[in-house]
This record gives sequence, structure tokens and C-alpha cells, in this order.
Amino acid sequence: MTIHVPLMPHPDHPPRGVKGVEVTADIRRGASVLTYRVDGQALVPAPAAPERTDELWKHTCFELFVKPSGGEGYFEFNFAPSTAWAAYRFDAYRDGMRDQPLDAPVVEPVEDRVRVSIDLGGLPEGEWRVAITAVIEEADGTKSYWSAAHPAGKPDFHDPACFVLELPAPSGA
Repeated sequence: MTIHVPLMPHPDHPPRGVKGVEVTADIRRGASVLTYRVDGQALVPAPAAPERTDELWKHTCFELFVKPSGGEGYFEFNFAPSTAWAAYRFDAYRDGMRDQPLDAPVVEPVEDRVRVSIDLGGLPEGEWRVAITAVIEEADGTKSYWSAAHPAGKPDFHDPACFVLELPAPSGA
């Protein structure tokens, strides 16, 4: 199922030149594709090796969070327009963080878009709650934090309030 998700900036960290961020996503248990589109000029990191890299969120970074039903654990995936990426597993809210084994996703920057192909087949079965987010850094250093929903207070993509998209369990699961 393909969905289109417009993201909104966190009200306490508005963008200066970026007018919008939207995502078209086909998220499933297996081969998934997300296309992030930025309307405006984001600061794009220099091309890098397509390898696992920590702290991508400090600059322009596109993210996907997946929380399977039936527990507190969740997964975080980061994709930089430089082609670097990261994948983490958490036992509970910001607790027990460790690398999530993952075949390297393909991150393809093209003009105002970043297309990500990722295999989510190793994640648990059942229903998922999903958050699609982005950190956008502009040339002047302004950072804005984009999500389909934001919790009260500071930007926090790990907060359950961000997990607003529901992906039902596949038929027969």
C-alpha cells in the first residue's frame, strides 16, 4: 500500500527557507521504498560511502521508526542524502539502543528528493505503528524537525505521539 504523508515542522523550530517536506512510502514486511521530497533548499552533506554511520541526525537526515504491536521495543532507521545510513533497535522509549542488523539500504539523492529502498523483512510480524520524520539543516545552520505529528514540548521523534501511521498485519499473519 502506497501512502503520501505531508510532514510538518515542529512549532518551536521553524524552517527559514524550506517550505515543506513530504514522503511517498510503500512500507511493508520486505522490500520497502520511501521517497522524501524537500520543497526548499536543504543543506546536503557531501557524498559519502554508503555505509552505516552514527549521528546522522545532526545534519539533514530522513528517518523511519517502526514499533511492532505487543511490546515497548521499536526500530529506528536513518538515511542521509550523503548515502550514509544507520539502523537501531530499542527495548523501550530511548532505552537499550543497539545496532539493528540490516542489509545496507540503497539511498539515492536526486534533485529535491531522496529515494530509499530498504528490506524490512527481518522485523517482527503483526501490526506496526510507524513514524516518518526528517531533520533538515539549511545553509545558514537553521535546523527544523519534521514529522506527521509532534508531542508537546521539545522535538522528540522517539515519543509515541509521533507513531501515528498504522500498518496492519498482513492477511494470514
